[in-house]
Amino acid sequence: MKKLSLLFIAMLFLFPTISAADAVEGDVIVTLGENLTEQQKQQVLKEMNAPENAEIITVSNAEEHKYLGDVIPKGQIGTKAISSSMITIGAPGSGLEVETNNINWVTKEMYMNALITAGVKDAKIYITAPFPVSGTAALTGLMKAYEVSSDKVIPDEVKKVANEEMVKTAQLGKSIGNDQAVALLAGIKEEIAKNAPKTDEDLRAIIERVAKDLGITLTEDEINSLISLFNKMKNANIDWNQVNDQLAKAKDQLSAFLQSEEGQTFMQRIADILREIWNAIKSAFISGSKL
Repeated sequence: MKKLSLLFIAMLFLFPTISAADAVEGDVIVTLGENLTEQQKQQVLKEMNAPENAEIITVSNAEEHKYLGDVIPKGQIGTKAISSSMITIGAPGSGLEVETNNINWVTKEMYMNALITAGVKDAKIYITAPFPVSGTAALTGLMKAYEVSSDKVIPDEVKKVANEEMVKTAQLGKSIGNDQAVALLAGIKEEIAKNAPKTDEDLRAIIERVAKDLGITLTEDEINSLISLFNKMKNANIDWNQVNDQLAKAKDQLSAFLQSEEGQTFMQRIADILREIWNAIKSAFISGSKL
């Protein structure tokens, strides 16, 4: 149970963060999809309750294709950047808080994992659109906003791997469920943080072990896809030694999850599995004692 709890703790706060010394608590930056109409822009700004002095930057469809073109079909990215966001810088150590509206493909947990991969920290984030959209433009916009607020450049290879993580988690979600996909990625990261794999075989073993612990069955293609993703993270020089330092920040979110209906259902599933194991052990013991 301790290991399962750690997987949930790791669900949202896993990756090292970059310094944001120039960011000031309360600073607000809004990102708007470039293809919003003027009426839609005003609608989104009103929904966000964005302050009048908020800095506004735009996200283009070309930027979406730049960071996602190697991960998903161009047709899925589309020809318009619509999803928008607002980032409010929080107090140091406050962690990330993400809310979404009208985003129908990327979950808030997926955004959070990808943002932490990119080095974003200590901020309240709101992602929305004037009508239901996939939400692919929002992550690029948020990384641009964080660069502005922190006066730090997030390397392109980090942006690309963060976008790829978001997409691959969403794709896995279709076959194993969104929550299980997020937990799987989190668990793999936790294991890598504790004992970095030296070879693809080591990485495969970690992926298969974490999947088994969560009761998840992966196809060979899914395993290979995850191996590719985590190799790219390794090449992007993610500081894995910082991973465990982020776990404590997820305690409140862990408690909220466990108290939710979804969390209770998952924990009941674990309890049922443990009960079946215990009954099997008892049955084997009784049969053995009769020999």
